[in-house]
Amino acid sequence: MENQVDNERLLRFAADLCGKCEMQITELTDDDRKWVQERTELLFGGDFVVSREEVHDPHELPGFIASEGPERVGLVTYNITGKSCEIVTIDALCQFMGIGTELLDRVEIEARAAGCNRLWAITTNDNLDAQRFFQKRGFVVSEVRLGSMSKIRLLKPNIPREGCYGIPIRDEIEFERPLVNDPAARLGT
Repeated sequence: MENQVDNERLLRFAADLCGKCEMQITELTDDDRKWVQERTELLFGGDFVVSREEVHDPHELPGFIASEGPERVGLVTYNITGKSCEIVTIDALCQFMGIGTELLDRVEIEARAAGCNRLWAITTNDNLDAQRFFQKRGFVVSEVRLGSMSKIRLLKPNIPREGCYGIPIRDEIEFERPLVNDPAARLGT
């Protein structure tokens, strides 16, 4: 119970702090590309990511940067193919401040403008924080590729065997959310 109270205090503090910030969301520029490449290397162990055995170079994709003053505090990259928009990377340097949600909302606007009818993203079985993030925003599990990380390691051998919370990294979990005009339908209510 004490842990829950501490978590609630932390969330209230973060929400209060966020209300005092002036976060700006802007499209990635050529000046941002090096930073995107550095973040990708830091988070994904290389300057590319793999989903569904497809290689993506986030620093070459469209995306958005979240900034507070001169500091970059978040990043999202995406790839539109046909009527689908994949969230390739999403990174909030501070959790629980609305950064990821704001970035996701901006991608949704772009996806709708491009005529997409769904957003989707992939994470690994160990990334419980990403799973929580997507599910809280109306995404559902659309596919689980058991053992897929062994194939991906052939393309990217430096992917660790153990990930978040000491969980072995084995599987890809795909999340999707239809882009419908009725917000209640999107949230499943």
